[in-house]
Amino acid sequence: MDSPERVFAALEGKQPDRVPLMEIIIDPKVVEALYPGCDYFDLVEKMGLDLVSFGITTDYRDVEWVDEEKRIYRDKWGTLQRMTTEVIPISCEPALIQDESDLLDYDPPSGNDEYFLNQAREVVARFKGKKAICFVGEAVFAVSQYLRAGLQNLLIDYGTRPELVEKLAKVGVEYYVELYRRLVAEGVEIILLGDDYAWKQGPFMSPAHFERFILPGLRTVVQEIKRAGAYVIKHTDGNIRKIMDMMVSTGIDAFGPLEPLPGMELDRLKAHYDICVVGNVDVDLLCRGTVKEVVAETKRLLQTASVGGGHIMCSGNSIISAVNPENYRAMVETTKEFGVYD
Repeated sequence: MDSPERVFAALEGKQPDRVPLMEIIIDPKVVEALYPGCDYFDLVEKMGLDLVSFGITTDYRDVEWVDEEKRIYRDKWGTLQRMTTEVIPISCEPALIQDESDLLDYDPPSGNDEYFLNQAREVVARFKGKKAICFVGEAVFAVSQYLRAGLQNLLIDYGTRPELVEKLAKVGVEYYVELYRRLVAEGVEIILLGDDYAWKQGPFMSPAHFERFILPGLRTVVQEIKRAGAYVIKHTDGNIRKIMDMMVSTGIDAFGPLEPLPGMELDRLKAHYDICVVGNVDVDLLCRGTVKEVVAETKRLLQTASVGGGHIMCSGNSIISAVNPENYRAMVETTKEFGVYD
């Protein structure tokens, strides 16, 4: 099998020739340590990963600096973000949308986003037929947080201003439905939705709030991606056991990468939901563990989650700057050596 066939087989719950390999993000510092002078796309080729990703993780368009010293800028949504030492920025006060009246004059970005469409054309030209092509995006929850300057404000709105929350959700849904249709038409084969819904103790919101404020938009986005002809992988951090049934009901093809938490073991999820699972070597282990420990954990996953197919190997989130490059190399090489199906 070639790489796309390997990934698609896993997403369909089938058994490929080998467990496929992917990562949502690999920090440039880790890339440089492994392959000096190369970028992420070069690493995908040199390391033999089966999936190449791009999207909000590679959104380096010119921005409007608000405070360059503090690394605060205005993003495409018109909201304030602060760059951190990692890839993902942090929302900043004040909120762009304070109340429903602000939405009346709000002009959101168009899903006909030439920045991402041009990226897609470049990635497709280089990797089509060689690697499975995945766009990393969002659906409902993250955009609402941007517009309200963070999670805390949005969760307060859940209890005090439900009508505003429902209108905020539509902003993200409309943008991403249009964008994903256009990306699939350009040759993108997989959309990975990256909104985070939980911490280790459980979801940020109650299941009832998830069902009212997030599930309708998530279902719309997933179904429109599927209608366009692409697969859908749903990632989130945290313990999502209380909302898993609702997430699966949207029609996603795969869960992951998920944090390795009690009760969310990949083999159990795969068996219970009959769904592909992605991950999930612990990021902390990749940062602070030994090569021997990483090899042992990778083998354990191969012996549990990979049985019968329907598993794609990667970290439990992404390869952040603190990951030991040799640990990441060990995970990849162990999968290639011991992840071959008979």
